Amino acid sequence: MASLVVAEHDNMTLSDATAKTVTAALQLGAPVHMLVAGHNCGAVAEAAARLQGVDAVLLADDPLYAHPLAEPLAALILELADRYDAVLAPATSNGKTILPRVAAMLDVQQISEITRIVAPGIFERPIYAGSVIQTVQAPPGKLVLTVRATAFAAAGAGGSAPVSVTAAGPDPGLSAFVSETLSQSIRPELTVAKIVVAGGRGLQSEENFKLLEKIADRLNAAVGASRAAVDAGFVANDCQVGQTGKVVAPELYIAVGISGAVQHLAGMSGSKRIVAINKDEEAPIFQVADFALVADLFQALPEIDAALATRGYN
Repeated sequence: MASLVVAEHDNMTLSDATAKTVTAALQLGAPVHMLVAGHNCGAVAEAAARLQGVDAVLLADDPLYAHPLAEPLAALILELADRYDAVLAPATSNGKTILPRVAAMLDVQQISEITRIVAPGIFERPIYAGSVIQTVQAPPGKLVLTVRATAFAAAGAGGSAPVSVTAAGPDPGLSAFVSETLSQSIRPELTVAKIVVAGGRGLQSEENFKLLEKIADRLNAAVGASRAAVDAGFVANDCQVGQTGKVVAPELYIAVGISGAVQHLAGMSGSKRIVAINKDEEAPIFQVADFALVADLFQALPEIDAALATRGYN
């Protein structure tokens, strides 16, 4: 089964989510080709060519793709789709915007956020905020899939795929880039951080989140939050983890003052190790935690901070 993976990148760096999508594509079968569409993005194509399992890289380098607008990218993918049995992209904001348009133009049903490939054409995906795993079988025909990257290991380096230039597709003229505002942070980006320290409504205020941030800085961790904390104005929206926020799967997830609503668990249950701190011993978060501390967070956090300081975490 020939597959086309749509690369996620910023014109300079290939995202880790793309390498994980390659792993999913390989489970469908070979060959696996990757489309890198951007502007001045040759370095991204070279990085894609080094991924194990990628047989060829198609480079569409044009000002039209300087920003990942869904309409021109979908038009380009549509021109290439006849060569492939499946089109895949990470289930990121870009993938969720581009591939539904591709599926509609191909007149096929998209299967979203797959977490496991049972067999070619049969997939698992979470529903009801991750509390239920649904098994679905695609009808005969072309597959259009978005992949929940946290469910797959990243394809390793060591490949040497050829890079070929492909012409830009048509510009439908339905959208145009105006501007963007990027948030700046010295901390790791939430979705790729190896350690995430997240706080909930139990922290009670924006000021108290500084207790959490101090520990995160010692651990070189990203700061996350539950929806309740975001809705209360304690932290910015881009910190939200959960069904309506970001999906993370770090090596270590520390949940502080988070009760563990199913919507939050949907965004972090794939973490390798989960540590929960909550004064309510009946909190649902403890059901998924590997290590649980029933304690007042306002007493526990300063003690954790002091213990990290004595062990050289500055």
